[in-house]
Amino acid sequence: MVNARSGSPLGRTLSLIEVPNADVRFLILDCPTESTLPFYLDEFKRHNVTHVVRCCQQTYSAALLQSHGIEVHDMPFKDGGLPPANLVRDWLSIVVKMDQSKDEDDADIRPTIAVHCVAGLGRAPVLVAIALIEFGMGPLDAVAYIRSKRRGAFNKPQISYLDNYKRIWKAKSSSSSSRFSFGKMFKFGAKKQPQVAIH
Repeated sequence: MVNARSGSPLGRTLSLIEVPNADVRFLILDCPTESTLPFYLDEFKRHNVTHVVRCCQQTYSAALLQSHGIEVHDMPFKDGGLPPANLVRDWLSIVVKMDQSKDEDDADIRPTIAVHCVAGLGRAPVLVAIALIEFGMGPLDAVAYIRSKRRGAFNKPQISYLDNYKRIWKAKSSSSSSRFSFGKMFKFGAKKQPQVAIH
């Protein structure tokens, strides 16, 4: 199918997810192939994509994207499934890195992380929803927001997982230079001492 307006074979397969109060945004898409990758690359440039996360098996070489300065990360997990904890930590480390990397000289251009699985309806939206939750959005609000941009996203187990998802990072005060607590994420730092009641 070719989009008559743009001449692109991509149609409506891209969903830009803006994040309130964050310096990063997300682009959810279906799976590129070697033949469609140049069209995706044009869209990646248009949306300032700096990272691509593949949640499925590789269907294209990362070399073309890398030659244009786009980092490609492989984070596959089961189709229709839930991401394992280590994958969630890896994903969120990319999100925080990109949220903190906004070019101060050009306040209008925010970095974008493109995320795809096969159809862009399950695994990729789950990762984006996790990021939205970490940025402070309610779990079901994140699901509804993504569904408003990408109809048919999420299955019932994924919605249940997101509804019960516990944030890994705590948002720090706005005066802090870092948005999240890395200590909790990587399980280091001072442990809470038990409090003793004084009578």
